[in-house]
Amino acid sequence: MYFRKYFLFIKMCYYMIRGEHIIYEFFEKKATKRDKWRRRNRFYHKVIEKQYSFIIPKGSIVLELGCSTGDLLNAVKPSKGIGVDFSQNALDIAQKKYPHLQFVHANVLDFVLEESVDYVIVSDLLTSLWDVQSFFKRLKEYVTPNTKIIISSYNFIWEPILRFGEFLRLKDRQPLQNWLSTQDIKNLLYLNDFEIVKNEKKLLFPKFIPIFNAIVNKFFANLPLINRLNLIQFITARPIAPSSKEYSVSIVVPARNEKGNIENAIIRTPKFGSHQEYIFIEGNSSDGTYEEILRVQKAYPEIDIKAMKQTGKGKGNAVREAFNEAHGEILMILDADLTTPPEDMPKFYEALKENKGEFINGCRLVYPMEKEAMRFLNLLGNKFFGWFFSFLLGQKLKDTLCGTKVLFKKDYEKILANRSYFGDFDPFGDFDLLFGAAKLNLKITEIIVRYKDREYGSTQISRFAHGWLLIKMSLFAARKIKFK
Repeated sequence: MYFRKYFLFIKMCYYMIRGEHIIYEFFEKKATKRDKWRRRNRFYHKVIEKQYSFIIPKGSIVLELGCSTGDLLNAVKPSKGIGVDFSQNALDIAQKKYPHLQFVHANVLDFVLEESVDYVIVSDLLTSLWDVQSFFKRLKEYVTPNTKIIISSYNFIWEPILRFGEFLRLKDRQPLQNWLSTQDIKNLLYLNDFEIVKNEKKLLFPKFIPIFNAIVNKFFANLPLINRLNLIQFITARPIAPSSKEYSVSIVVPARNEKGNIENAIIRTPKFGSHQEYIFIEGNSSDGTYEEILRVQKAYPEIDIKAMKQTGKGKGNAVREAFNEAHGEILMILDADLTTPPEDMPKFYEALKENKGEFINGCRLVYPMEKEAMRFLNLLGNKFFGWFFSFLLGQKLKDTLCGTKVLFKKDYEKILANRSYFGDFDPFGDFDLLFGAAKLNLKITEIIVRYKDREYGSTQISRFAHGWLLIKMSLFAARKIKFK
């Protein structure tokens, strides 16, 4: 016992004296054996590659820091991939295997990047860095406000198991490592003006066994509490960078049988942004809603008002058609029933402008509601979907069904480009946007609003028919996002 402690003390002193030189020599020597160990543990590496490929859309500009022989960088299929590593031997192998990618021999603390990237991969790197805080400080120079940093690392509770695996030669030996908890990483990110968007944990059993893998790694590993035991954590982070710029805004108002609310949508919405564009899109009304839109458009010539008739059915279709015609830098949805008060729309704008989030969602479930605003069963349904979506998307949500949602048009266009992953499954549009935002790792922030009873018309929601449809869509999303 005492001899072992003495040996570890001598080893730590040796590391402190020689520091990064030992780490460099270790990985330089191990580079030629990298592919052998990858083949031996190919299931583990395939899980990492699959998760990164899910997070990073194909065709993105990607920088990987600590890229080793380039396999992960190649797996995410970037339009331009840049790999950085301090092992020349590893980079020589990487360049031969993947000549279409760019590899740079440099220390990640000294590397200079002269272009913007969409994603930065930091996979199994933090455990080997001599100074993690300096690394994150340097990382700030590589990113723009829109860059996402994806960090994967071991769950520190696995340390004794992994050490035993090295002893049995089931995995390659590693130098003395940093063991960082999620809170450690969160603190280091915060100190350097980054925040965590989501944290996902994968892989309960790191060896592939047919059937057993589907039960354990695809099902049990994704359940609450059990997932805390998983081997790998994937942390998505983003820079915290407020903007002072004013943006133009397109306010989309989908309307069906809402004649009595059209003018109020204009006169009750405050002025904000560099320019406001209103897009009313009407869907086969029977009360003269479209004619009222034309009347209001003519009555307020000083306001930029556009009138549209949707060609399909459902609110989701109406919103997508209106978004395609919008010219604003920011896209906003204001339901024509005005149960979310138009007076609250500046709160959504300010949150997005000040980079408090990248997808701003309304939340009606905090303040007391007016008596007829939401029936009891609807309230229970909203609370259930809020909990279930928080579990699915890895971000806290209280109210998934509030119609008011706000995002930058450039981010909506990315959601649209990746929409084929989920397909045309949502007639309401709320889930379609939330799933798309989560797939792109957009930071979702909720704005609390007071939910009002409608002053004109009646609700067009069928509690049971639409509730069953929402449950089916949620289960579909669970399969596509969580249990994939």
